Amino acid sequence: MSSMTRSFFKTYFLWELLQGLRLTFRNLWVRKFTVAYPEEKTPQSPRFRGLHALRRYANGEERCIACKLCEAVCPALAITIESSTGPDGTRRTSRYDIDLFKCIYCGFCEEACPVDAIVETRIHEYHMERRGENIMSKDKLLAVGDRYEAMIAADKAADARYR
Repeated sequence: MSSMTRSFFKTYFLWELLQGLRLTFRNLWVRKFTVAYPEEKTPQSPRFRGLHALRRYANGEERCIACKLCEAVCPALAITIESSTGPDGTRRTSRYDIDLFKCIYCGFCEEACPVDAIVETRIHEYHMERRGENIMSKDKLLAVGDRYEAMIAADKAADARYR
């Protein structure tokens, strides 16, 4: 059969449509996998990156030293940092904002941080209801870090075992 004849039959007998229908009918009676989401959860990857958090040391001092590496490495320009000098002469952040609408959750900020101050947690169930809630300020980030420090530390320990 020549290529013109083959092309004619494929065109007028809707060969691609028939192939698609065959695939549809083959999977029509296959058992479906459905998760009732709020009650059931699907397994989460250990490398999942979700909501950001700022961590503190055990003595309560914040870890961020305002080196601005996370701001520099962020491909989406979602991080804004302003620094000031503390009373003891150390440099600290006076402003640390992350715009969650701009963030692409790449994890570069976490990898660039020399003191492990900024982390991305496994938290994925969060939402914004009002304008401006998408900006995670320093206070919000520290609150998330304080609340989930046990989970963050356990994830860091588990990650260190796999490296």
